[in-house]
This record gives sequence, structure tokens and C-alpha cells, in this order.
Amino acid sequence: MTVTIGRRELLAALGGAAATWPLAARGQQAERMRRIGALMNLAADDPEALGRITAFVQGLQQLGWTDGRNMRIDARWAAGNADNFLKYAAELIALAPDGVLATSTQAVTALQQATHTVPIVFVQVIDPVGAGLVASLARPGGNTTGFTVFEYGMSGKWVELLKEIAPGVRRVAVLRDLAIGIAQLAAIQAVAPSFGVELTVIGARDADRLRAASRRSHAPRIAA
Repeated sequence: MTVTIGRRELLAALGGAAATWPLAARGQQAERMRRIGALMNLAADDPEALGRITAFVQGLQQLGWTDGRNMRIDARWAAGNADNFLKYAAELIALAPDGVLATSTQAVTALQQATHTVPIVFVQVIDPVGAGLVASLARPGGNTTGFTVFEYGMSGKWVELLKEIAPGVRRVAVLRDLAIGIAQLAAIQAVAPSFGVELTVIGARDADRLRAASRRSHAPRIAA
């Protein structure tokens, strides 16, 4: 499943970042250049990526921070490559940033391996608790906090919608990435009996295996 985070979510993340990063009082902003890292999951030339970083910069400006005046943004673009996440996470932390924005679960995981002290604010993460990024949504703990893509209860709504579309459905396959989505799956499992649906969970760790599993399954499917 692919979920795109928009400008509103990014700006919301920036508000959380402002509260998390150890920034000085606004009256002291000009005294020292602050450094912010950004580990992005897309490629630098991806139009969507450019839109996100633009929204990031604009959101910071609304909070009183201007790139080149009182803060500097160091961005790295992993382009979905696992090795790049690790490499660029280490590079960003070596620059001693005041905080880091992380987009995607892979970005957060790589940054957490690189530091236990620099504040990490994440966006575009589906299941931060299930992925082990934070202890809980209410009390994340550690040096990591951020915004989940949507509330887990929405996953259960998918079963209801499927039954509305096809009332006769009794068997449903749930395709899920084994690395993420534990809380999503739990929500689906919790509501399935009330709709008379039997679930078959098909897990894989990469897109090719998920596609292969989808071809083998003859039941209506939910991607989680």
C-alpha cells in the first residue's frame, strides 16, 4: 500500500518539530545558525520529493526559521535504497544537527541506529509502534517522535467497505509487509468476525513476493 503525505501533514510535522528540537528562544535566533537534517525516502529529482522539501522550507519560514539566515537544511535523498538510508543517516548525524526530519520507516530506523540523542521527527510512517520506532503514540519515549499516516481503526473500516461492495464475501486475504503494519492487521482481525469474514494473512518482505502472493490468492484482498 502506498500512502502519500501532503502539504498539510508536512506542516503539521513541522509544528511538532519546533516543539521537539532544542532551539533557543526566538529572541536569540540570530545568535547561532541552527542545523536541520532531512533524510528523504525519494530521489532528489522526483517531482513529489521537490514538493515535499519546498513545503518543509515554507513551513519552517512560517515558524520564523529561514534557510541561510538562522538555520541550514542538510537534505539527503535515499531514493528507496536500503544502503543509502544507512549511509546518509550516518552523514547527517556526523554534521551534528539540532534535529532531523525523517520520511518513511526506513529513514527512522537508519537514524535510530546512528544516534540515540539527536531529536528525530518522522512523517509518512504507517505503524511506528508496530515497527518498534516508538514505545507508544501517547508516550513515544527516546529521541524519536512524529506523525503516523492514519489512525489504526481505519484499517478495520476496510473490511466494512469490502462487505458493502461485495456482501457475499466470506473469505478475505490480507496482503501485508511483514516489517510494518502490525497494528493495522490487529484492527482488521478485531472486526472481521463481526462481518462474518474469515481472514487469510499473506505476509512478505518485498514488493515482488507480495505481488506473487496476490496472484496465488483467489479471495478478495486487503493491502495492509
